[in-house]
Amino acid sequence: MRHLHSADNLRNILVTISYDGKNFHGWQIQKNGITVQEVFQNALLNIVDEYYDLKGCSRTDSGVHANMFCLSVKIAHPIPAHRLKSALNSYLPDEVVCLGCKEVEENFHARYDCKAKQYIYKIWNSDTRNPFLNGYALFYRYPLDEKLLNESAQAFVGKHDFTSFCTLDKREKGDFTREVKLFKVERDGEMVTMTVEANGFLYNMVRIMVGTLLEIAQGKIKPDAISEIIEKKNREYAGTTAPGCGLYLNKVIY
Repeated sequence: MRHLHSADNLRNILVTISYDGKNFHGWQIQKNGITVQEVFQNALLNIVDEYYDLKGCSRTDSGVHANMFCLSVKIAHPIPAHRLKSALNSYLPDEVVCLGCKEVEENFHARYDCKAKQYIYKIWNSDTRNPFLNGYALFYRYPLDEKLLNESAQAFVGKHDFTSFCTLDKREKGDFTREVKLFKVERDGEMVTMTVEANGFLYNMVRIMVGTLLEIAQGKIKPDAISEIIEKKNREYAGTTAPGCGLYLNKVIY
């Protein structure tokens, strides 16, 4: 971190990016591998020389992608927001692109001011692998009845305690209630896409939801069991955690 300016001359910038997460260890800086936050900060420091209070809208895991990811960062540099976008794109690696920059109020926070997020999960449902989707969709060779899964998934919709659909660790404390606004399962040829939108998500929540639906497809969990699993508030009753490769943060809503 470089020299910090006083709060009265800092500009708060909302930056929207998109990234291919295949070769990153998630968004948040880690000791054991390169992350999206690290390469973004390096690009930013080439332009403004200093920044303060960088906040991401989410903490995507290793191998997870983002069609839309937002972050807020405070800078003192006078560069116009539209020029910051092009400057960032000249320094960011090919896997990351800046979609836009705009000035926001001083107290705006990319994570806490987010009203909802939408994730999608892609499943290549075929008896043959697609080499161009390696790392970008889960290859699943067994039959999937997307209509059955879509019907089962409606039990997720609403305000519930999603303890059963969360990997418990130090980052999850307090209230585990979230409101799922929609969940749909759709097929386009051999691609099955699951879309879920909520006012917030717990750690691994979407991947556990997907894993549970896949176990419903396999007959390991009953199609009408999701409401009961939610009520149990116990991770052991839900399905396995689906791999990160098929998951995309698709939309961030403010």
